[in-house]
Amino acid sequence: MMRALYSLILYLALPFILLRLRLRARKAPAYALRWRERFGFVPVLSSEKPVVWLHTVSVGEFLAALPLIRQLQQDEVQLVITTTTPTGSERVKAALGDSVYHVYAPYDLPDCLARFMRRVQPSLMLMMETELWPNTLAACHKRVVPAVLINGRLSARSARGYQKFSALTRPMLAQLTAAGIQHRDDADRFAALGLPTERIRVTGNIKFDIQLADALRQRAAQLKEEWTDHGKRLVWIAASTHTGEDEIILDAFSRLKNANTAAAQSLLLVLVPRHPERFNNVAELCEKRGFAIVRRSQGVTPAAADILVGDTMGELQLLFGASDIAFVGGSLVPNGGHNMLEPAAWQLPLNSGPHVFNFAESARLLQANNALVLAEDAAALAADTLQLIEAPALRLQRGEAALAVVENNRGALERTLQLIRQFIVKQKD
Repeated sequence: MMRALYSLILYLALPFILLRLRLRARKAPAYALRWRERFGFVPVLSSEKPVVWLHTVSVGEFLAALPLIRQLQQDEVQLVITTTTPTGSERVKAALGDSVYHVYAPYDLPDCLARFMRRVQPSLMLMMETELWPNTLAACHKRVVPAVLINGRLSARSARGYQKFSALTRPMLAQLTAAGIQHRDDADRFAALGLPTERIRVTGNIKFDIQLADALRQRAAQLKEEWTDHGKRLVWIAASTHTGEDEIILDAFSRLKNANTAAAQSLLLVLVPRHPERFNNVAELCEKRGFAIVRRSQGVTPAAADILVGDTMGELQLLFGASDIAFVGGSLVPNGGHNMLEPAAWQLPLNSGPHVFNFAESARLLQANNALVLAEDAAALAADTLQLIEAPALRLQRGEAALAVVENNRGALERTLQLIRQFIVKQKD
């Protein structure tokens, strides 16, 4: 009954969803394309191999899943990778090309899903982190397709939201075949919402299993030499920033520029907005504040610039590697933060805003190891960054501590693969 009501609400909301897509397309034209895929009108997939459908909503989830995807490609399976956002789609195409079947995920509506399932014929469905959709799970359950949550996480805040709709949440979770969960606290929250405990396995966070290729390290080292004028200035990257956050970062940067130290005054800020439709607005904001800027897309050395605006896609790992200190965004506004383990793998000292509830366990481990400082406002952020600028030993110490957290928590990728392969074997049999 609740799922029928949920579906009716979604159908009634469709005109507003499509209007929102049109509005987003004004800033990001890719949202105006490939609408048919979102309604399940996708090319028919013909494969003699078991079809494994993996949904990664956007860039962050896809990049986290990429090492797992490459491992699964070594198995005798046909991978179907779906995303929701154009930026996620671009990353799939850039990283995997035609080696996987890629389309947008269908809307969580019965007819869209039925159309998609008929054309793709998945034998196993994998969803990343928190991508739980009632009709999607019901469609898998109806067709006896195992549905497995991987790298699952559930903040206390999200759990309270799900609890308000327990009549919908409980039967949805009952249709999950298995769940690989990041941490025991997340697992307990899922169990409290109705996920049977015998289907839960605490596998850890696959983001700890990040690997930095030698070629990437070499490119980053070369870029850092250019940006720092062979070590004469430091680089502070503010990555994955959101609306309302850039102003706070620029306030902190102004404080640093006004500090009475040569290292602070020569600091280069690399400011990387989370969403490409904000690139121009953020660049204009920097200029209005009186800063000299260059854009990464211009491909020039920021010799005389105060700020380099990261307005390219798919380069964040490279930009981390060319930096000395990393701020991770989505945290000075109540967005929940972003993945801190990527800069940690580069041995960077970290700072962040206080809103890190989506990455609470990673933040806890990094703080406990004295690798991360949470700053409430521009003044606190500037003060911590100034400390790191002025104290090379502290910078090294916190960077080493960050890398140690990553190294000491590896292994989730292999545990997750073991969970997934149980169902692939069953499908082959």
